[in-house]
Amino acid sequence: MPVPLSPSDLSSLVTILRSAGCVFAEDEAALIAATAGRPAEVAAMAERRAAGHPLEHVLGWAEFNGLRIAVDPGVFVPRRRTEFLVDRAVALAPDPAVVVDLCCGSGALGAALAAALDRVELHAADVEPAAVRCARRNIGERGHVYEGDLFAPLPGALRGRVDVLLANVPYVPSEDVALLPAEARVHEPLVALDGGGDGLDVLRRVAAGAPRWLAPGGSLLVETSERQAEHAARVLAESGLVARVDSCEERYATVVTGTRAAGPAG
Repeated sequence: MPVPLSPSDLSSLVTILRSAGCVFAEDEAALIAATAGRPAEVAAMAERRAAGHPLEHVLGWAEFNGLRIAVDPGVFVPRRRTEFLVDRAVALAPDPAVVVDLCCGSGALGAALAAALDRVELHAADVEPAAVRCARRNIGERGHVYEGDLFAPLPGALRGRVDVLLANVPYVPSEDVALLPAEARVHEPLVALDGGGDGLDVLRRVAAGAPRWLAPGGSLLVETSERQAEHAARVLAESGLVARVDSCEERYATVVTGTRAAGPAG
């Protein structure tokens, strides 16, 4: 049960967070108070947040697409802008749908898609053991989560059957990782952030394998920055997919989709 805080205790918590540079100190204090089970836990959570830990790691959860997603320390925190990728995937998914969530992290995307679709066969994979443990909690009995690099751990029976392939690959260029906020740079795994020289190294690997896994008419969806979008679209096109770029100004999000032709594989 959440611990009830007196107005003075809540005010003190806000002061601690504001002094540490938390821009939304009032909102964060309310979330901590609503999550903590006892006063000592409030103090410990406030200390961690003041020390620069991501709020989601402090709380143990993140809100994503209307769901409460468990997020353990050391696991990539799902960004609200990525809800746009989920929106695009829902719009493209048939009924029923076979969905694969690569680089799944906490499993937020797969869980959100499973919640939004009536009938879905869900598979997810990540190379990070901590992420896999977290994803298994979030996805539960709605799907299967595998540990391994990209397509490698997926069942071979999925080849040529995937209707929606979500791949929230790392896309920060290596030289820009040092410019990220400390919350990400220090507390999230580098493998979930660093996309190589131009930020598209992992995308190239996913795009190269995608045509063998996608069903006819199936789509690969990835998030990129706005400045990388056209280059990312070319990467998908070079793999034989029909590419398009969609943007959402409200979420400051860009999604590149590559669709396999509806006819037989070449």
